[in-house]
Amino acid sequence: MKRTSSVIRRAVLAAAAVALAAGCTAQAADGGNGSAGPTAAPTTSAPEPSGSATDAPTETPTEDPESSSPSAPTETPSDDATESAGPGALMGDGDESEQVRELQARLRQLGHFDRAPTGFYGTMTAGSVKAFQKKRGLPRTGSVDTATWEQLLGASRKPTADELKPSTTNELDTPDARCLTGRVLCISKESRTLAWMIDGKVVSSMDVRFGSENTPTREGTFTVERKVRQDWSRLYHTPMPLSMYFSRGQAVHYSSDFAARGYSGGSHGCVNVRDRAKLTTLFDQVKVGDKVVVHW
Repeated sequence: MKRTSSVIRRAVLAAAAVALAAGCTAQAADGGNGSAGPTAAPTTSAPEPSGSATDAPTETPTEDPESSSPSAPTETPSDDATESAGPGALMGDGDESEQVRELQARLRQLGHFDRAPTGFYGTMTAGSVKAFQKKRGLPRTGSVDTATWEQLLGASRKPTADELKPSTTNELDTPDARCLTGRVLCISKESRTLAWMIDGKVVSSMDVRFGSENTPTREGTFTVERKVRQDWSRLYHTPMPLSMYFSRGQAVHYSSDFAARGYSGGSHGCVNVRDRAKLTTLFDQVKVGDKVVVHW
C-alpha cells in the first residue's frame, strides 16, 4: 500500500514539473514580458503569430525627396481630418487639381488665402476653408462639400487667368548677365524665383526654394544634363517628378512639400518648384543642353 502511494506521489510530482516547464516556455515565447508570478499553462500551446513586429518596415517615406526633414510628413493633416474624409466631400486634404486651384483663387479674393494658388490642397488650404466656413455658419470640416462650394461660388467671381496662375508670388529681380543670351533657366537665390528665358526675354517664371545651409544648392553656370518625367530619389526613397538635372544629383523638380508648406521647409540641394502645372509646361519646353544659371 505504501509502495502504491509512493508511486502515485511520484506521478503527481512529475505532472507538476511538466506543467511548470510549459509555463516557462510560454513566457520565453512572449519575450519575458509575462507576470512575475507563475500562471497555469494551457494543455495546448497557442499558435504563434505569423510574423513579429520587427518584420514590418519601420520607415515611412516622405512625400518630398529633398525635404530638409526627411522623417517628417510633408503634409500635416488638419485637426478634423476624419471629418474631411466623408463621402460628401468634393475636395479635401491631399487633393491636387485645377478645381483646387480655382478654390484657392476664390478664397484669395475673399481674403482667406494669402498666397498664389498652387492646385494642391494642404493644411493652408484646409485652414482657409475653415475660416470661410466659420464666417458662413457652416460646419468647420476643413474640406469642401457641396454647401461650402455653392456658397463660395456665390460670394466670389470667376478667377481670371492671372489670378489662377500668377507669374510668381515673389517678384523677379534683374536677370544675371549670363541669362541674357540663348535658352536659360535663370534661377535667383535672392528673389527665390526661376525665370525661363529665351534670348533675354522671360517666357515664364515660378517660385522656387533651395537647399538648407548644410546642403546648399550649388551656384554657377551649368547645363541640363538629363530630364526624367517620373524619377525616384534612391537616397531619400521618394518621388522626384519633372526632374531636370543640372549638377550631378541636383535638379529642378516639383515638390509637393513646397506646395503644402511653402518656405517653412527646404531641400537637400535641389531647386524645388511648387506649381506643378507651370513646371510641366516648362519641362516640355526645356531641352537637354539648355543653360542653367544659379546666382544671387
